[in-house]
Order: sequence, then structure tokens, then C-alpha cells
Amino acid sequence: MILAESASPDTSVIVSLFWIVLIAAVSPLLSRLSRGYVPDAVLLLGFGIIIGPHALGWADRTGIDMLSQLGLGMLFLLAGYELDPKLLSGRPGRVAQASWLVSLLIAWGSVALVATTLALGLGEAGFTAHIAIAITLTSTALGTLLPILKQAGLDNTRLGRAVMAHGAVGELGPVLAMSLLLTSRSFGGAVIVLVLFVLAALLIAAAPQRILSRIPGLGTAISQMAGGTVQLPVRVVVLLLVSLMTVAAVFDLDVVLGAFAAGLILRRLIGPEHPHVGKSLEVIGFGVLIPIFFVTSGMNIDVSAVASKPGTWVVLVLAIAIARGVPVWFSARYLDDGHFLRHPRERGQLALFAATGLPIIVAVTEVAVSSELISAALASTLVAAGATTVLLFPLAGRLIGKSTPATDPTTTS
Repeated sequence: MILAESASPDTSVIVSLFWIVLIAAVSPLLSRLSRGYVPDAVLLLGFGIIIGPHALGWADRTGIDMLSQLGLGMLFLLAGYELDPKLLSGRPGRVAQASWLVSLLIAWGSVALVATTLALGLGEAGFTAHIAIAITLTSTALGTLLPILKQAGLDNTRLGRAVMAHGAVGELGPVLAMSLLLTSRSFGGAVIVLVLFVLAALLIAAAPQRILSRIPGLGTAISQMAGGTVQLPVRVVVLLLVSLMTVAAVFDLDVVLGAFAAGLILRRLIGPEHPHVGKSLEVIGFGVLIPIFFVTSGMNIDVSAVASKPGTWVVLVLAIAIARGVPVWFSARYLDDGHFLRHPRERGQLALFAATGLPIIVAVTEVAVSSELISAALASTLVAAGATTVLLFPLAGRLIGKSTPATDPTTTS
């Protein structure tokens, strides 16, 4: 009896993990059967809801939170690694940044306007709670969009490059806004802490190069240990990820910022000339850790809370479309952003793709709930709204694109 009781908690963790990895294996197959119209991330969230404590109760997050955190970190590390800094500079970057700032202002004004009417369930810190919700309305799920764009053959077109530019800002902007605005510090104090974090990140980024230059043969040794049972470069990348997440936590910043910074540093250190490292990280991330993050995020969604206020859910989906999609559409229509999307349908596709958001929404809502800025019920509705955008907006964009001329004179092979 004693042995059985002591084994029970471990057994429940293993059972939960079994359901999670089963979902992770089945979801891509179901997504493929739908010809990609139902993204893998939506299926992972949906099945997470079904097996979670708010539905069938077959699994919970007990004992799996650490893996979920690593999945969140790996998701944003890969997002930072895929981010081309050139997308943030020049006219395309400036237009994307301006449209995101307008999105944030529209989102904040909309939340402040409807907060009382919809009884959103905000905490005591009204302004900070409004900002938290506004940030969720302005993100772009670039990591989720990348496979969709590639599958549709849009990644090397004018439209694809425009989506990448707005998506890059739509991920970096909310991450920085989280660090500056979702804090108990004053804005000036938050800026100082953020600057200190950047300095610490730069020191961490410089350390590998200095170590390699001062220890002869170390680079060769690392290259020789890149395969087999050692996989040293991958282990070093995981060390970089956890180190920057730790630094972010020490500075009382969200770990998402540390993970994103790790991805930016990794791109600078190894770049595209070492594709095997990136492929190994994708195997670990998208094969193991990131699915765990999405499934466990779904397990947090209270379906009854969403169903009890369907109007709030619908309003939030519309708010994301308006706050994020409309400024992007206007920027493509009336500003010279360097992409020259002359066809109205292309601009409509761009707006829909840019308004697709989920990972940032999950990250922000977790921070907001833990800080008691918003209720768990509202967080569930926000995540459900984000999942809806991932399901509907790219689908609508692809359907619009079917009637768009396929030729693109700037497409590269």
C-alpha cells in the first residue's frame, strides 16, 4: 500500500504525458488530412482542452510545467532565430513598426471602451490590465504562419516578404511591450531594467566568441562533437536559452524576452551557414517541446467560461481583426512600404495573416493571470479568440488568394 501510494503521483504524470505525446503525434496527421486548413497548433490546443481538467480530466499540468516552459522558450528562440534583422530596418521595417504602434493604440482604446460593457473581469490595476489585453490583440503568430506560407508557396513572394516584415514587428513589439508595461515598476524603472538586460545579453553573446578565440582548437573540438551521442552545439544552444531565460527571470522580466533574445543571438553567432544546428533545434522544438506547450496551454482553457460569454469571444476575435488587421491593410494601401502590393486581394491577405496571433496571447495571458490583472475566465476567452484567428484568418487568406493572379514578378527560386 505504501509503495502504491508513493508511486501514484509519478503514475499520474506519466499518464498525462502519454496523452500529450499521443496528441502531438496525431495532430499533424489530422492537419494534413485537412490539407493544412486546420493548423497543427489549433488541433494541439483543441485536444488539450478535451483531455484537460475542464473537460474529460484525463490529464493535468502537474509535473509537466517545466517542459511546457521549455516549449515556450524554444518557440520564441526559434522565432528570434528565424527573424531577419533586415526586416526591421529600412522603409518596410519603419512602416511595419508604425502600423504596430497604431494597432496598440487602437487596441488599448477599444479595450478601455468596452471593458465595462462586457464585464471583462479585470483585476485591480485597471490601466495595466487594459494594456495587457491590448498587447494580446496586436501580436502576429509568425512561427505559426511560416509553414502556412511555405505550404502555399508564398514565402518568397512580395506578399510573403510583407507578412514576414509585419510578423517580425508583431512578435518583437509585444515582447518588448510586455517587459516595459506589464510590470510593477515605473516606466522609467522598467526601461532601466530592460537596458540592463540588453547589456547582460550582449555580454552573454560576446562570451562564446571570446572563449573560442582564446582557447585554441575549441572550435574544431565542438565541430567534431556535433553529431553522434554528444550533439554539443545543440547542448550549448539549450544552455544559451536557459541562461537568458534565467537572466530575464532575475531581472523580473518575462522569460519570453530571454528566449527571444537567445534566438537573435543564436542567429548572429551561427547564421544560416550552419543549417544542421537549426534543423536539430527544430527537431527538438517542433518535435517535442513546442507541442507540449500548446497542449498544456489548451488544458488551461475553461470551455464553460468561454461558452458562458460567447459574445465576449466574438468581440475579441473582431477586435484582433480590427486592431491588428486594419492598420496593416491601410499601410499597404496608402503607404510606400517597399512591397508594392497593388492587388486588393493581396492587401486583404496581408491583413488577415498579420492579424493571426496565438503564442504571444498565451504568454501574455499567463503573465496577466499570475499577476492577478485579469481573471482565468477572461484568459481562456482570449486564448480561444487567438486560436480562432489561427484557424480562420489564414484559411480566409488562402481562399482569397485562390482568385489572386498567381504570377509574381519578384518571386525568387
